[in-house]
This record gives sequence, C-alpha cells and structure tokens, in this order.
Amino acid sequence: MSKSARHVFDRREILKTSAVAIGGTLLTGDSAYPKNVNTNSRPSKLKITDLRVATIVKPGPSPCPIIRIDTDQGVYGLGEVRDGASATYALFLKSRIVGEDPLQLDKIFRKIKQFGGHARQGGGVCAIEMALWDIAGKVYSAPIYAILGGGKFRNKIRIYADTEESKDPRISRSG
Repeated sequence: MSKSARHVFDRREILKTSAVAIGGTLLTGDSAYPKNVNTNSRPSKLKITDLRVATIVKPGPSPCPIIRIDTDQGVYGLGEVRDGASATYALFLKSRIVGEDPLQLDKIFRKIKQFGGHARQGGGVCAIEMALWDIAGKVYSAPIYAILGGGKFRNKIRIYADTEESKDPRISRSG
C-alpha cells in the first residue's frame, strides 16, 4: 500500500468525527438513556407527606372508603379499606407513616401490622399496604406482579360482583 493511499487520523480529526456522531444521536433522539423511568421521582429521597380518605357510596352492602397516600414528589398511591372496616383504622396509622420512605414497604408494614389483627381493624393496615404497593409500581413504572417477582399469572380473571344485578344500574331488584 502506498503512502498516498493510507490515511492517518490525527487527534483533532477523531474528536471532530466523534462530536458529529454524538450531535447526530442527540438530534435524532436515539440516546442510550433508559426508557420508562419516572423522572419526576427520586426514589431514594421519597417521603410520605399525607394520608387522606374519601368514602365512595355505592349500592350494595357497605360504603367503600378509599385512602390516598401522598409523597413529597407528587407520586400518590390508592388503597381500599376492606371488609366493612372503618376508615378511622387507616387514619389512626397516619402519624406512624408520615415522614417514612414509602418504598420501604416491609419496614412500614412491620411498624403498623400490630394495629391490624384478624378483625375489621385489619382493613386500615391493608389499605395502607395497597397504597404503598401502588406507589412502588408508579415509581418504578412496573406492574406489582413484576416487582414481587411472581410474573404474570393469567390474562383473564373471573370477577365477583357484590351488588344486585340490573340492566339499569340506578334500579335494584329488591326495591
């Protein structure tokens, strides 16, 4: 190979070529940054700031209290106070979870489980745990089954309705 056919790159030429390649990548939007990351949240700094309750009145056996746990980064989680329990059981635990990191689920659950038990008081603890898992799913942009490691189990599920059947949802058969 002759000297004229051989091309030698110097440092300046390599830097110019690299800068053009990086600039082109940035302009086309094809970057090496991870996708589907919630950039509104810094999970290592997340703190619970509030717990609120809204009661949804529905036809059927009982009202449905829903709790909302808010964080300092705008991420919130929802949980249902189950089995006819009063929302008071969840509100009672507010002072024990405010200021905690909602992603430390096991730590928070160990702190509040003593107030649950096997009776209706467990509804408040369950609601808080549901809301914390909801927050974790939102922060990590992943379904809870993936976070728990169980994998997707099925594509369809049978549902159970605890309200009376009617073609018109405003009319019940007993009334």
